[in-house]
Amino acid sequence: MLTKISKALSAIVGLTVINVWIFRSGKSTSYRGGNASNLMEEFEVYGLGDFFLTIGIIKVSLAVLLLLSIYFNKLKLISSLGIAIMMLVAVYMHFKVGDELIKSMPASVMLVSCLIIAYSTKK
Repeated sequence: MLTKISKALSAIVGLTVINVWIFRSGKSTSYRGGNASNLMEEFEVYGLGDFFLTIGIIKVSLAVLLLLSIYFNKLKLISSLGIAIMMLVAVYMHFKVGDELIKSMPASVMLVSCLIIAYSTKK
């Protein structure tokens, strides 16, 4: 049962990260930090503008690894914990800039999902 849940969460998290970073990075959402209207502006709000590309490459790479972990189980722990760390920092950044709690919810859900995925690797 946990294996099926883990695979489903891996697909959801992986595809969501890719969607946010590749297809929706230039679009406004109600979850963007501060008053940012796109992902680059959100990174400026956090004071991380210089790291936008680096963080994007890391997140998308981890998302691809997480998707691959559906078929290659050895990738599951490193990819899920990697994304979990990134999401923990994202939640922290929302609090750091004084965002409303709702703005940190997507990152919080992804964090918990990744921890469930990582836990599922325990034997």
